[in-house]
Amino acid sequence: MASWAIYHQKGGVGKTAASVNLAYLAASNGYKTLLWDTDSQAASSFYFEQQAHTKQQSKKLFLQDISLLDVAEETAFENLWLVAADKSASEADVLAYEIKNFKRKLGQTLKLAAKEFDLVIIDCAPGLSYLHDAIFDAADAIILPTIPTTLSIHALEQVQAHFAAKGLPAEKMKCFFSMVDHRKNLHHETMQQYYKQKLFCKSYIPYLSDIEKMGIQRQPVTAYAPNSYASQCYTDVWKELKKQFL
Repeated sequence: MASWAIYHQKGGVGKTAASVNLAYLAASNGYKTLLWDTDSQAASSFYFEQQAHTKQQSKKLFLQDISLLDVAEETAFENLWLVAADKSASEADVLAYEIKNFKRKLGQTLKLAAKEFDLVIIDCAPGLSYLHDAIFDAADAIILPTIPTTLSIHALEQVQAHFAAKGLPAEKMKCFFSMVDHRKNLHHETMQQYYKQKLFCKSYIPYLSDIEKMGIQRQPVTAYAPNSYASQCYTDVWKELKKQFL
C-alpha cells in the first residue's frame, strides 16, 4: 500500500483535477484506490457526485471517532472508493494542533486503510499548517502540481524550505507542471529552467478546455474523454509517478 498527498501551498493550481484523474487511472490500472477528500470545498466529492453521509464527517475522521473504512463509499468506477468531505474539514487545522499525538494518529489512520486499499490519495487543501505537517509525515509521497508562474514557483520554494527546516525527507516530494499555457513565453522559460531539477516530472498538464469540463461532466477527464490529449497527459504523469512511488 502507498499513500500520496496531492498538495500545494497555493490554491488554484490543479490539485483536485490531479487527485481525481490520478485516482481514476490508478483504479483502472488494477489498484484498489481510495481518494480521501480533506478540503472543505469538497471539490473531489463534487466531481464524483458524492457527499458526506455522516454529520461532521471530516471532523469525526480527524478526531478518530470514525475510520476511513467506516465512511469510504464506492464510486461509479471499478476499484475506486471515495471519502467525501464536508464543511467541518475547515476545522482540521485547529484539531490537528489541539489533538495529542495527531501526527502519529494520522499515520495509524493510513495504516488501517492499508488493510483494504493498494493506494490512498489525499486531496489536500492549500496552505501550510500543522495538519499539512502531519500529512507530510504520514504520506509516502507529496505530489505538487505547479503552474509555471512566479507566484506558484515561489510557493513551491517556500514548501521546500519548510521541508528542510522540519527535517522532512525531500525525496518524498515530486512536482509536475500544471495548467501550462503554450501561448505564454514565461511558462516555457520557467519549465525549461526547472526541468533541470529532478524534482519535476518530464510530463505536464496543459491548460485545456476538456479538463475544465470535468465540472460539467462530473467525471475525471480520463474517464469521459479517454482518447483526448488531456487524458494522455494525465496518463503520462501517472506513469512517471507510478514508476517512482509504487
